Amino acid sequence: MVANKPETASALERHTAGDVARGLASNRALWDRLADFHGTDPDDRSYDVESFLAGRQTLRGIEKELAGDVAGKDLLHLHCHFGMDTLSWARLGARVTGVDFSPRAITRARALAERAGLAAEFIEADTQRLPDSLSARFDLVVATYGVLSWIADLTAWMAGAAAALRPGGRLVLVDLHPVFQTVLTFEPFVADWPYGGGVPQHDAMTGTYAHSNAPLAPQESTQYPYSVGEIVTAAASAGLAVEQLGEHTEAETDGRHILPQGPDGLFRFPVSDTYLPILYSLSAVRPHRDQ
Repeated sequence: MVANKPETASALERHTAGDVARGLASNRALWDRLADFHGTDPDDRSYDVESFLAGRQTLRGIEKELAGDVAGKDLLHLHCHFGMDTLSWARLGARVTGVDFSPRAITRARALAERAGLAAEFIEADTQRLPDSLSARFDLVVATYGVLSWIADLTAWMAGAAAALRPGGRLVLVDLHPVFQTVLTFEPFVADWPYGGGVPQHDAMTGTYAHSNAPLAPQESTQYPYSVGEIVTAAASAGLAVEQLGEHTEAETDGRHILPQGPDGLFRFPVSDTYLPILYSLSAVRPHRDQ
């Protein structure tokens, strides 16, 4: 997945504004194409649109447990793609707003909401620069699975999530664990991704996590590796109070379709006589002013 090795630049020197803009543009082009393709091929392993329309719930246990009862709450879903998870939160009773930087994803999300007969607002925006209109509007901000590795400015992302919350509101973040992200292939075992540092990693991405043999030409992408420590520090720097940090050695999905699935249907990352984490989860609160 990673073509380039980490550079030796400091965090402040690692990428210029021009580099960030180019990375954002190439990533948006990639996700525009994925938004058009996902859920349209019978071999898609992640997006079954027809079963979703028939009532299938796409959310997983970790995020539902952290979010709790969402009925009647205002929920902002960052990196919503074409809306299946966003609309699953709506089915649980939340008033939902989805944000994604891909205009093709937003167009498709609005069409999916109409087909499903569900109320939702979908906004095209860079999650590193959320619109002021979203400030202090939400009880929950949720982002799950394949999120922060696409973010050049982790501090800005956390600050935007915090600003969107009302005092007392919570951020729920579930993502691939940085240890697991270092792995390119499990069998044979190849690690080809840095643990943290935020240095941009450039690649010509082929296929998609939803369909490894997708008939898609290689597409330029830029991703950014962050450690657990960097992620938690960014949350704290945004003024969020971390309630819970989980590191999960078994999961309902590995997000990348490279790990073995056990007889119980769960995925694990076996190394020697133990298991390494596949996912991490973070719950953090925007404190009330008097705290």
